[in-house]
Amino acid sequence: MPDLLQATRAQLLALTSPGFADQLRWFFKEPVDPYGVRSPEIQQIARMVYREVKKFSVAERDRFMNELWKSGKLEEGVIACHVYRRFAKQCGRREFAMFESWIDRYVKNWSHTDGVAAWLLAGSIANCPELIGKLHAWTKSRNRWKRRAAAVSLLQEAKQGRNTDTIFEICELLRSDPDEMVQKGVGWLLKETYPKKPREVIGFLDGWRSTAPRLVLRYAAEKMTPRDKKWLMGG
Repeated sequence: MPDLLQATRAQLLALTSPGFADQLRWFFKEPVDPYGVRSPEIQQIARMVYREVKKFSVAERDRFMNELWKSGKLEEGVIACHVYRRFAKQCGRREFAMFESWIDRYVKNWSHTDGVAAWLLAGSIANCPELIGKLHAWTKSRNRWKRRAAAVSLLQEAKQGRNTDTIFEICELLRSDPDEMVQKGVGWLLKETYPKKPREVIGFLDGWRSTAPRLVLRYAAEKMTPRDKKWLMGG
């Protein structure tokens, strides 16, 4: 494990671009600590890491991932998400608890939030549907990223047309959230729910048009028919 960690960081350092690192710091509203490595190169490194990590025991694999997170580097967290996504079919209650601890301890930006929530937490929920009940409490968290994760963790359920009632419950609990990143997460979830359940989403949003943040409605409307979008946005 230490050898792989050293090799991973050596590759990241070799591909570092100070100019791109500056772009990333500008792009994120919240503080981030990047090497300055672009996405195709990160994915290439993640593939190398996976080839080695799949030989590890589960305990070694998890220790390796935690070491990546502990660095605080933007790209190392992204690699952790890319690699663990390959093990999504194995994720259940234990992994869900670990992913929640990552959000509590290490996640401090929307990119890491979405990587953990949309891929890893979502995988755990797909395998153990009862885990979805844990998300309601997250909507009251003081951690803005945990509140966003409560919505983003349900994206795969939305795309499959599953658990629509629970999706609406989570959205309702986050309806008045003042944080823009949480609002975007709610809008994104409703956007992905619409293609499979258009009438249900329209019915749910009927009472939201005059009270919900405009940002939520704009995101929710992105995949709607022109008629539904006009109705929702009051155009």
